[in-house]
Amino acid sequence: MGEPRLTPPSSPTRGLGLDPGRLIAAVEAAVTYYHDQLVHADGPRAYLVDRGLGAIVEREWPWRVGYAPAGRSSLTRHLRSMGFSDDELVGAGLSRCVRARRLTDVFRDRIVFPVRDPAGRAVAFLGRAGPAARDGVPKYINSPGTAIYDKGRLLFGVAEQQDRLDARWTPVLVEGPADVLAVWLSYSRSGRQGAVALAPCGIMLTCHQAAMLRELPGAAEGIVAAFDADSAGREAVDRAWQLLRQPRSPGPLLVAEFAAGADPADLLRQPNGRAQLRAALQQRARPMLNALVDHRLARLVERHPRLLEDIDGRCAAVRALVPLLYEAASPDEAVRVGRRIVELTAVGVDTVAITALTHLIEALHRP
Repeated sequence: MGEPRLTPPSSPTRGLGLDPGRLIAAVEAAVTYYHDQLVHADGPRAYLVDRGLGAIVEREWPWRVGYAPAGRSSLTRHLRSMGFSDDELVGAGLSRCVRARRLTDVFRDRIVFPVRDPAGRAVAFLGRAGPAARDGVPKYINSPGTAIYDKGRLLFGVAEQQDRLDARWTPVLVEGPADVLAVWLSYSRSGRQGAVALAPCGIMLTCHQAAMLRELPGAAEGIVAAFDADSAGREAVDRAWQLLRQPRSPGPLLVAEFAAGADPADLLRQPNGRAQLRAALQQRARPMLNALVDHRLARLVERHPRLLEDIDGRCAAVRALVPLLYEAASPDEAVRVGRRIVELTAVGVDTVAITALTHLIEALHRP
């Protein structure tokens, strides 16, 4: 018997025109298959244990982390044997068509994290490269957009942590699934109020995801951004600030910061890591707008290393930083930002005040 014929997709969005229930059933079957494969995958299991996520490996619920084997069509063959058609496998984002109209698995040699919709149904995966991956292999890949999965409209970890969200735990925005699991584990033995981490699905934060975060019950107590301590992480904090404060943040916007090159999952591995992570997210989180001042000045100094060596350079830095005063949510926050600018640039308070007034006058006179 020849290869089954695959109907070419008529739309950029896979799965349109197919039964959504069948697509969800295919993804749920893939979750079970991948979870079973992890039991026998020594390398990926050891990697998760080394990252401090061993407790996730030992328990099935609620995360059901799995492993996609390295074979080109392992999952495809398995799901075909269960009666799923090739169109359904492509439509669910699990397989893709290659040369000669043959199917290959989307995820190969990857630790996979199921992405669930608000009803708790698995609709996609985030796949982390296996520990033996070659150089140049992307660290993470994401399921393609399908009729059941719009990556810009979901946050990883919502369905699995609905009890904590309903209990008004503080939402924490992190970079990826390993960070979500690290924060979840850091509170797994705690009955007190805590922080609950969520992540964009392998993409930059979108307006819809920001709106979801603002609407969470715990957002009134604040939203914390906890990204990697690198340039990409700083840019992610800047973007989070712009999206989360519009049209208005329900509570304070904060940032948790880590040592250079580290993230929440890295901190979990340190001695007493769970307590350290809880403290970083709650006791030591600082105002996000202050972090933006630091980030903007750091970028200026990277471009002009001698910027702060004379008064002209310091005044130029003040002019670049002063517009952030007008993004403050309250007079008290504006005063705090002004003090931060004074501290970083070593100019007088009067210099910052005059520059801020000049900026306002110029803004009022712009067409």
